[in-house]
Amino acid sequence: MQDNSQGKITPVSAPLCRCRHHRKHYRLLRCLFVTCVLGLGATGWTLWTLTGRYKNDIYTQDQKRSAAVQEVPAHPIAIVFGAGYWPSGALSDILRDRLDAALELYHAGRVQKLLFSGDNRFVDYNEPAKMLEYALAQGVPREDIVLDYAGRRTYDTCYRARDIFQVKYVILVTQRYHLPRALNTCRALGLDAVGYTADRVPYRHIRWYYVREIAALWRAWLDIYVTHPVPVLGEPLPILFEE
Repeated sequence: MQDNSQGKITPVSAPLCRCRHHRKHYRLLRCLFVTCVLGLGATGWTLWTLTGRYKNDIYTQDQKRSAAVQEVPAHPIAIVFGAGYWPSGALSDILRDRLDAALELYHAGRVQKLLFSGDNRFVDYNEPAKMLEYALAQGVPREDIVLDYAGRRTYDTCYRARDIFQVKYVILVTQRYHLPRALNTCRALGLDAVGYTADRVPYRHIRWYYVREIAALWRAWLDIYVTHPVPVLGEPLPILFEE
C-alpha cells in the first residue's frame, strides 16, 4: 500500500508485487541449484575416493601370495593399524590379518621395519603390545619393530608417523575398505604411501564397515582441511634404517 499527497491509501501496483515474487522465486531456485551441485560433487568425490582414486596404489593379495608381495614397491617401513582384540587376549580377525600381511612384506624384503600403531589409553588395553607379542612369535626381531602407543585414530597414526617417527615412504597395511581413507589421510599429511590389502577371511559386518567409511572419510577431510586437530605428541623418535 502507498500514501498519496491527499492522505489516501492506494494499493501497490500488481507488476511490482509480481517482480518481488519472481526475485524470491529466483533466489530459491538458485539456492536449490547450488545445493544440488554441491551435493552431487560431494557424492562424486566420496565414491571416487572410496572406489577408483587409489586403485593403482593398492596392491591386493592373490592365491599366489609370494608373487603378489613381490609386486609391492619396496619401502622402508610398513604401518599396521590397530584393530582391537578380545578380553581373552585373542586378536580380532581383522588385526590378525593385518599383522600376517605385514609379516609377508617383511619376510619378502619389501620393508625393513614394522610400525605397529594402536590404542593404549587404558591400563588394561594395549594394542601395540599385543601386536608386538604376535610378531615376535612369528620370528620378527625386536629391533625391527617400532611401537606407537597413541595411534587412536587413522589420522593420529599418520600424523605421528610423520612428526614423531619422521618417516616419509610407507606401505599401509589394512583391509580394502579402510585403505582409501588411510591413503587419503597419509598423503594429505605429506607421506608417500601405497597400500597392501590384508583381507584374508570373510569378516562379520563387512558391509557396515564400508558404509561407515563414508562418514569416517568426511571426518578425516574435516580434520585435514578445517579443524587440524593435534594428536598426542612428544619428543621425536626417528626410525633408523640400514644403509
